[in-house]
Amino acid sequence: MTTRTRPRRAPDRGSPLEGIVTAALEDMKAVNVKVMDVRGLTDIADVMVVASGNSDRHVKSIADRVVEKAKESGFRPLGVEGQRDGEWVLVDLHDLVLHVMLPRVREFYSLERMWESDVSPAIKAVPAVGGIVPKAGAEASGGAPKRAPARRKTASAPKPRRTRAE
Repeated sequence: MTTRTRPRRAPDRGSPLEGIVTAALEDMKAVNVKVMDVRGLTDIADVMVVASGNSDRHVKSIADRVVEKAKESGFRPLGVEGQRDGEWVLVDLHDLVLHVMLPRVREFYSLERMWESDVSPAIKAVPAVGGIVPKAGAEASGGAPKRAPARRKTASAPKPRRTRAE
């Protein structure tokens, strides 16, 4: 069985979609925008964009504006996740994936560190820290981290009460 590979464009040129997304982010005053070329690290997307918003409402508005501008330009998103909560919204635009997060969520997951080219692509999973277990696909679903279930003590039979007469 042979594997089909997609033709890649030159890494030094930005796509029109990348320009539309960054313009929409600037228009909505997104904070700390980082555009990463992840072609050599994953087949999911060519470009990963990470940005922050000042509040959950700001995060939702930024993602809505990016989707609106992309649709106006003829780029239909594959999906948008996390709009209900607004802490982390993921917009999948085929070859570009946008993550808009609150600063504390962005610091916790540190996607930039994971996707930068100097980090080994062989990293598979993040170990649980402080009882927080990453849910499979948490980045894609926009879900918050889940707490590991607490260990329950096994219930023993209650001891009989002694009375003073005994």
